[in-house]
Amino acid sequence: MSDEQPTFRSGFACLVGRPNTGKSTLTNALVGAKIAIASSRPQTTRHTVRGIVNRPDAQLVMVDTPGLHKPRTLLGERLNDIVTTTLGEVDIVGVCMPADEKVGPGDRFLVAEVGKIRRRPTVAIATKADLVDPGRMAEHLLAIQQLGTDTGIEWDEIVPVSARVGQQVDLLADLLVGRLPEGPQLYPDGELTDEPEEVLVAELIREAALEGVRDELPHSIAVLVEEMGLREGRPENRPLLDIYANLYVERPSQKAIIIGAGGSRLRRVGTDARKQIEAILGTPVYLDLHIKVAKDWQRDPKQLRKLGF
Repeated sequence: MSDEQPTFRSGFACLVGRPNTGKSTLTNALVGAKIAIASSRPQTTRHTVRGIVNRPDAQLVMVDTPGLHKPRTLLGERLNDIVTTTLGEVDIVGVCMPADEKVGPGDRFLVAEVGKIRRRPTVAIATKADLVDPGRMAEHLLAIQQLGTDTGIEWDEIVPVSARVGQQVDLLADLLVGRLPEGPQLYPDGELTDEPEEVLVAELIREAALEGVRDELPHSIAVLVEEMGLREGRPENRPLLDIYANLYVERPSQKAIIIGAGGSRLRRVGTDARKQIEAILGTPVYLDLHIKVAKDWQRDPKQLRKLGF
């Protein structure tokens, strides 16, 4: 009988795709916890969030990126820069293409960008598999295969997955882990993300603000946590985390939309965000939210720096 220890693997996998292709939802499903914000709105993700999949034989660090798109603003250019930088640093790339949409020019642009970076294992992921019938899925998988041929990308695997219902998520994790290099554990046991808590909190507030607002608003919303800390003088068994945050929009008319009639929408944003923050951090929260107008911040380098881009 061999005394050899089983091989431990570790490394980074990056999910890329057009905006709103299910990357964040899939990251959360793989990690088993909500560490990336997911919304029905495109371009919800603005930071690369590292989610950590801990297994006895491996540690897979998921890097969730913003959607790659043709940029119209300085913010858009910076988001694309984040994606291309990340692509150059990871061990595996997963390209997400939703099964309920045709493979199109946006996917072709994205896959061509992936092809420009040094060769590494590349997996095509047909996301949202629960939304289509087997016939449509077969067409989609053939279109993905053809896209690889047309762009000179050799897919290591093509996998249909539904993060929403958990279909083939474990299989995808196995395929990704199997392609990681041998290496030591990168993060302590039990750690799910290396995202600073302030960034996570700001993202959860922004997610709550995105729900139910008009289509043009998501790109105009940014959140900055100004202050965050445990309230002094509380007994140890009854902690309270004070969070003071500003929600930035570009125009006074957008401020009015977020506030809602008699402040109703802002109250709902505060309540929804507070529940999500408490669930993730495990501490009761007092959340103080204010809305500020930062004129055309997406095009202003100074404002972008202040808001963390």
